[in-house]
Amino acid sequence: MILGVTASGKSTLAFELSKTLNAEIISVDSMKVYRRMDIGTAKPPLEKRNQIPYHLIDVVEPSEAFSVDRFLDMTEQATVDIQGRGKPVVAVGGTAMYIKALLYGLFDGPGTDEAIRNRLQQSAEETGLGPLHQQLTKVDPIAAERIHPNDQKRIVRALEVYELTGQPISSFQKQWEDAYPADDWLVIGLRRPKEIESQRINLRIKRMMEAGLLDEVSALLAEDTPLSKQAAAAIGYAEMIAHLNGEMDLEETVERIKINTRRFAKSQRTWFKTFPDVNWIDVTEDDTVESVLERSLNIIEHSHE
Repeated sequence: MILGVTASGKSTLAFELSKTLNAEIISVDSMKVYRRMDIGTAKPPLEKRNQIPYHLIDVVEPSEAFSVDRFLDMTEQATVDIQGRGKPVVAVGGTAMYIKALLYGLFDGPGTDEAIRNRLQQSAEETGLGPLHQQLTKVDPIAAERIHPNDQKRIVRALEVYELTGQPISSFQKQWEDAYPADDWLVIGLRRPKEIESQRINLRIKRMMEAGLLDEVSALLAEDTPLSKQAAAAIGYAEMIAHLNGEMDLEETVERIKINTRRFAKSQRTWFKTFPDVNWIDVTEDDTVESVLERSLNIIEHSHE
């Protein structure tokens, strides 16, 4: 398993590692599952996907919802398929909830209450997610830091748990803190200085715009079936949708995408700090793809000793 924040270089490492090991890749990303959402989700180019088999990319329509349970089921199927052909599996991604569920299992949280959930969802539709995220910050600052302000599903769930139990959802998730990865996963993490990560994020968004992100979102909105709430809330897409609805100009939209992506990276860092037994590689400006690959191969080799 290779993890890291957005634009950390984990996808490049996964590709090079898979070529070296003759492995196949499982994507651990809640947005790369959507077809035709290519630029804004930073999917690997077809050139790479023609060289190495990728799994869990382009598996559902943008109009569909996608859950962590479905992800786990599809990952299990892909793993059996890959290993059945005698190949290693390289999983890579930055969706912390999916990674944590895959490595440590899903925690047993409290039940649900449809009345509370419906009221919170209605509030989100009427006033936007801002007030709900602020409310979550007051009752559960740990969860609020981990949950992106655009993530309606998880904001609503966290507030629902608090109303149901009087306890923050983060307190129920503490059982994960002492967990260790399943025996069949070796976890490698990539880290860079925050200022370098921010520069890489800004450059990635610049390239996305040059590649036609605006046209991609326009085409998705023109389809017969509307985007699911989950797909429409994806960073890059939510802001472009707001722009196309006349809510802000393009320059402001691009800046908003940068800000929200940096916030997301901060949320990822917060999550990953709770992950035990990660073999972290601190990547410097002097590191090349080859040097990071070599360090990763050393970690893998020593894990077998």
